[in-house]
Amino acid sequence: MDTYEALADPTRREIIALLAKGERSAGDLSSRFDMAAPSVSRHLKILRESGLISYRQQAQSRFYRLEHARLEAVRQWTQAQLDLANARFDRLAAHLDQMKGD
Repeated sequence: MDTYEALADPTRREIIALLAKGERSAGDLSSRFDMAAPSVSRHLKILRESGLISYRQQAQSRFYRLEHARLEAVRQWTQAQLDLANARFDRLAAHLDQMKGD
């Protein structure tokens, strides 16, 4: 699944926010949602397949963590879009100011 599709879901965004605070076990993540553990597992799988998170196996448990490089790529793309929009608004403001002055 595409990174942006994975981030479109509010549950997956909440998982990302939890993992931003540090590595967490699958059980800990599941306990924070009002849904069945298999549903949380599906969300984790989508995030894993999109490259946003990864895990390490320790005995019978999986510990999930963010993949910062992938999130940085998302941040850079988002910042570029914001920069373009801000530049357009700045040009519009300058044009409107010029019209007021005429």
